[in-house]
Amino acid sequence: MAIKSLEVQSLNIPFKQAFVHASAVRAETESVLVTITDADGVEGIGEGCPRRYVTGETVDSTRRFIEVHREQWMTLTTIQQLRDWATEHTSIIDQNPAAWCAVETACLDLFGKEAGEPIEALLDLPPLSGSFQYSAVLGTDNLQSFEKQFRRYRSAGFTDFKVKVTGRLQDDIDKLTQLASREDSTIRIRLDANNLWSDVESALSYLRQLPGQITAIEEPLKVGGYDGCRQLARELKIPIILDESFLRLDQFAAIQNDPPSIWIINIRVSKMGGILRSLAIAKRAREVGIPIVIGAQVGETSILTRGALTIANSYRDILIAQEGAFGTLLLERDTCDPPLMFGAGGQLDARAVSGPGLGLLLL
Repeated sequence: MAIKSLEVQSLNIPFKQAFVHASAVRAETESVLVTITDADGVEGIGEGCPRRYVTGETVDSTRRFIEVHREQWMTLTTIQQLRDWATEHTSIIDQNPAAWCAVETACLDLFGKEAGEPIEALLDLPPLSGSFQYSAVLGTDNLQSFEKQFRRYRSAGFTDFKVKVTGRLQDDIDKLTQLASREDSTIRIRLDANNLWSDVESALSYLRQLPGQITAIEEPLKVGGYDGCRQLARELKIPIILDESFLRLDQFAAIQNDPPSIWIINIRVSKMGGILRSLAIAKRAREVGIPIVIGAQVGETSILTRGALTIANSYRDILIAQEGAFGTLLLERDTCDPPLMFGAGGQLDARAVSGPGLGLLLL
């Protein structure tokens, strides 16, 4: 059915606690909500998280992109037309992935509701099933806060942790010592450096001083430093997770001929440019034997949490970790009721999602 309106608004939801990492400090969301309505009043919703330091986007640039192309999108009525537009405008989406993510997700939600089917059925994917295991994220708080946060996660049953590296060596040693001293074989630790070091030697010197068993490190060098990351992976004998350094399908050319043990790709739906592009990247990763993390932008609402489930559900065989689904544990409020978020042990049951489209009720 024809689209009657396509609207965009900023989402600025306060966090319950500021979130700190090497690239930014955040106290509220920085996202956009797109709402598409058809002639019968059926509504589709989508979300994008523009990040200048990830994709070069801002909330303002997202609004401009949507204003320029709104009239074209209002003629889209089928999944195939959505795919065709995206294919014909690949280079434009490459520059505006979060903006397109919001629009595409809203279209998928609307088409699913019109068809009375979840988006997985529209895309010929397996239906959501089972449970999804999420990682805990330990930020760059002081040691006392870090310990308190860790104990809270462990008491809730979490075993998988992503630890933010600060660049303050003794602070990082102290924090990781707390984890290493637990002698708990069920705990898995990976680090996220957020492009902290400018050269391999500095990164190696720093990382070799950190205690404990580290399973992977995310974005240790400047964006696009594939050669240096290869060297780090070989020297440290742990894989490198590519996040800001991997946004598009064509970037496989830089890594696909390496041993798969060197790389892990962090698929965040917003930075990849939506669900369809994320699925294409996961498919290619499986073909070349590279594992994936399903990541999340800090402050994502239930809309992007739901979109990420589609990719995680379809590629469980190469999925090593899943992030996000914090909902109102982090946000003062969410966009949907009830919020889609993990529970005990960091698990989210697929039965929490039901109904056509995304299966979410916008507040």
